[in-house]
Amino acid sequence: MIKKIYKKIEIKIKQILYKNRINLYLYTPKEYHNILLNLKDKYKGERCFVIGNGPSLNKCDLTLLKNEYTFGVNGIFYKTDEMGFRPTFYMVEDNHVLIDNLDRINQYKCKYKFFPANYKNIVIPDKNTIFIPMDSGFYREFHPYYCIPRFSKDISKEIYAGQSVTIMHLQLAYFLGFKEVYLIGMDFSYALPESTKIEGCNYTSQEDDPNHFHPDYFGKGKKWHDPKLDRVLMNYEKCKKEYEADGRKIYNATIGGKLEIFERVDYYSLFNNK
Repeated sequence: MIKKIYKKIEIKIKQILYKNRINLYLYTPKEYHNILLNLKDKYKGERCFVIGNGPSLNKCDLTLLKNEYTFGVNGIFYKTDEMGFRPTFYMVEDNHVLIDNLDRINQYKCKYKFFPANYKNIVIPDKNTIFIPMDSGFYREFHPYYCIPRFSKDISKEIYAGQSVTIMHLQLAYFLGFKEVYLIGMDFSYALPESTKIEGCNYTSQEDDPNHFHPDYFGKGKKWHDPKLDRVLMNYEKCKKEYEADGRKIYNATIGGKLEIFERVDYYSLFNNK
């Protein structure tokens, strides 16, 4: 009985704190829409770097990106810990990543932080946090667009999920007006350790992560999803088509890796004239 009473009190306190947090920090959906509209084409004609988290990222000198516009995802905060690198734009889509790293993600600071709007009850926003309406139909078996890639040119209305958070970053970069996008750390390959616990599309690691630049990224006890690289590739093809139709270009500056759909360029050559 006492435990039940304490539990009710705890829930009530959390509700009060959450209500106050909303009043202090969250904008209305209309205000977020207007914030996004104000960002449209803000970086028109510029170049940017979309950073994947494959092991090859450790071969890139990220200090060269100091004066570049950069997009980081998920566990990029390990690079912040390691060398102080902090992206201009940060995004998380995957619910496992969000839940397993919630404190780190809530505390992480950068110029812009983007999250799907359905995470508004989980993420503690600051003044740099922006929520985007996300259409996750690509994942929904009975949705008319299940496994059909889509590309949003106006993310103030909606952004489309596409098997990888980088697909959303490419839509964001397009909306912001970037003309050239350079991918790094996109190794596009996964090794599945024998110890991995598998339940449907949900994987739970039992050891260090061999697939990312840091062993703790999806390290012991952390959950992740079947990457389904064939579906990621479908979405990359869609992004490539949309960029090139508008006179823009996506390049692959990853050192090594298996992603061949985009024209490759040498990462270090991009800074020869800087």
